[in-house]
Amino acid sequence: MEIVHHGAVDGVTGSCHELRLSAAHSVLVDCGQFQGTERASAAEADGVAQFPFPVDAIQALLVTHCHIDHVGRIPHLIAAGFRGPIYCSEATAELLPLVLDDALRIGVTRDRSLIKTFLRRVESQLHPLPYDTWREVPGLDGKLNIRLQRAGHILGSAYIECRVREKGVNTTVVFSGDLGAPATPLLPPPQPPESADILILESTYGDRLHEAREQRHERLREVVERCFENRGVILIPAFSIGRTQELLYELEGIIHRQGSRLAARGVAWDEVEVILDSPLAARFTASYRKLSRLWDNEARSRIADGRHPLDFEQLTTIDSHHDHLQAVDYLRSHDRPRIVIAASGMCAGGRIVNHLKALLGDVRTDVLFAGYQARGTPGRDIQR
Repeated sequence: MEIVHHGAVDGVTGSCHELRLSAAHSVLVDCGQFQGTERASAAEADGVAQFPFPVDAIQALLVTHCHIDHVGRIPHLIAAGFRGPIYCSEATAELLPLVLDDALRIGVTRDRSLIKTFLRRVESQLHPLPYDTWREVPGLDGKLNIRLQRAGHILGSAYIECRVREKGVNTTVVFSGDLGAPATPLLPPPQPPESADILILESTYGDRLHEAREQRHERLREVVERCFENRGVILIPAFSIGRTQELLYELEGIIHRQGSRLAARGVAWDEVEVILDSPLAARFTASYRKLSRLWDNEARSRIADGRHPLDFEQLTTIDSHHDHLQAVDYLRSHDRPRIVIAASGMCAGGRIVNHLKALLGDVRTDVLFAGYQARGTPGRDIQR
């Protein structure tokens, strides 16, 4: 057995790890896209991913979750001839086609017939697995069994336990994927594995201490009130899946608790307008609502109380490009404070770019980052 890392080693993006069981038999854990200065090569920038391993040796692909830096090169892997099973959680199996549809449309082709043909291929290879259930990977003579456990990062995220059998001895290898913090909104926290002989662990935020959720919650409330006092707009670049839903959940909680109290002069909290300007994020949010059985107890209790934490009264969703342009123009020419959530999370594309161009020069505008900003992205430059 050998473990070879093909991405997310010296950087954060492009996650791709090979569990090599023999010279001719391997499995991949994730196959993600490089972002920012971590773009692997000019070839990938031109839309062609070159893999440093023989694709015909890959017997299966194991997906921890469906963020683009973990799944973005799956189209290239399939184009290179991979026809094996793609194992993931049940929620990831529902979300992954949405992610790849968007990635193909933006980075490869706008031909809907080609995209639909490709997505049918992906769906034919998907093998959704329930959490906490061992499954043998076929074609490896019983050498590998896998089990998915909740990772608490985004809906459907998992860390993967791999039980490798060699010469009658079992070795447990655990790939963490991306892990959620213990108090991440909406999702149950990850539980540690029973055991691990080898642990491959993410360290995106390994060099810093995160403030408690209560502190983040209070800071968000203070930022909103300060910006609203200035009659400004809060722009929040957010990943369409994960961060967007967490933000909506936290904002609904603040609005519910504050009720009719004033957020600023002339604006009560229950009159605060939150704009979700991202059709893709809206589709993911609908999937989150559909899969509310996977939420944590706190989130499900809100539903039981008759609340709608991802579809509350103050939330407006913008769908068409025409409506988006009208919204940008309206926000630029009016001084009523609003909160705008839009992709992309690193400001490298998407509707957030138009909002930034229109409003970043206004001193009343606040930009609130809710996720990691890779080196070489506009988001990292704005942070500085």
